[in-house]
Amino acid sequence: MAFPEHARFIVIGAGIHGLSTAWRLAERLAASGQDVDGQIVVLEKTGIASGASGIACGVVRNNYFQPAMRRLMAHSVDVWESDPEGLSYHPVGYMQISSESMHEDVRSIYEQQQSIGYESVFVEGEQQCTHYMRGIFDDWQAKGITSVLHEKRGGYSNQTKTMYALADKVEALGVRIISGVEVKGFKTENGSGAIASVETSRGDIGCEHVVIGAGPWVRDFWQMLDLPKQITVKDLDGNVHENVDMWRYWQLEEGVLVVDPELGLANDGKMPPVIHVDTDAPLHSTVDGSLITDEMWGIYYKPDWHFGGIQGGASPYKVNTPVDDVAIDPYGPSSPEFVSSHEFAHMWVSALAHCQKRYEGLMPKYHKEASGGIGCFTADSFPVFDSFHENATVIADSNHGWKMIGVGHLIADEVLGERQELLEPFRFDRFEKGELHPVSNSPYPWS
Repeated sequence: MAFPEHARFIVIGAGIHGLSTAWRLAERLAASGQDVDGQIVVLEKTGIASGASGIACGVVRNNYFQPAMRRLMAHSVDVWESDPEGLSYHPVGYMQISSESMHEDVRSIYEQQQSIGYESVFVEGEQQCTHYMRGIFDDWQAKGITSVLHEKRGGYSNQTKTMYALADKVEALGVRIISGVEVKGFKTENGSGAIASVETSRGDIGCEHVVIGAGPWVRDFWQMLDLPKQITVKDLDGNVHENVDMWRYWQLEEGVLVVDPELGLANDGKMPPVIHVDTDAPLHSTVDGSLITDEMWGIYYKPDWHFGGIQGGASPYKVNTPVDDVAIDPYGPSSPEFVSSHEFAHMWVSALAHCQKRYEGLMPKYHKEASGGIGCFTADSFPVFDSFHENATVIADSNHGWKMIGVGHLIADEVLGERQELLEPFRFDRFEKGELHPVSNSPYPWS
């Protein structure tokens, strides 16, 4: 098939956001009686799910301290639940298990989940929490837990299966996905800032609208659009900070304990909810009993047949390399620099053992091959969803991406002229206006 010279909509990136946007655009066009063929083109530098979507742990949750994030995630969970089998989605639920330092934050999340009709259960008190958790896992042994938020919705999905299912959906609707095409830049119309065409390694493609869903590569597209590398940020106290880097990178720490996934099943022999623990209890090594940390730490985990064991991760750490010098390629496990460390493996397996007795002494079962990758975060670690140059929409998910499958649907509706209220709190001008999102006491920069 010949390389196209023009498409009404060009979507950059065949990850979760790009394909979700193409899915909704195609459905909307088809519903209005239009022929989709040739109208929507997805450009991908390497292959489907070759970026962050390809290594995502697949967790879907609503556990956010920020009201805007909770509302946005409730919408995304609706999308996941619209076709669980087709999207390889497992609605097993999600649990936020916390020490006293996060008690009030988590109570606030629960109360606001109730206000939007998002089903969850909140358990308070150390004895009550232990009793509740042992009703799920009889070997639960984490100390100092004083709150459990059990989200009945949410769960996880199998990332590559999901991505190929999405690709099948959009191609069946008439969307063309072209892999092996690198975007080099944008050309603007004479006398206008609007994007007239996309420059690629295979030639220029004219367009009416561009949607950029490039995950960790958003930094580079931001520069192609001549948008500012440094910005002014007004914080929640009204203080103004000049010359703040728009982007920063964090190393994502995830791995797999290679055991029969059935080891992680609940007392009833069924899949448990995804477990997320944040605590300030001292963490000791499952290898030699030495102290790993007595500061706040957090992990998440689940049994996962797709990964072949117990899969999960821990808090990320900031990449100190100057942002312009961070090498994104090769990405993920192929990177010589940005992969999970031995220190992470020791901490994470020890944390599993801290929580459940069944994981004691299993450090030799940790999968030793490289895993993980880097995420590109905004100045406040929350997403930016906005349009620039009149017809270029940027999806900068700040590494919240996988669970936000619904964002692409909202973006598609905006591209078709319907402003989306759920996206309003994530506009770029929030930094200068001081309309930032509140932050919790979690050890994660995005919670």
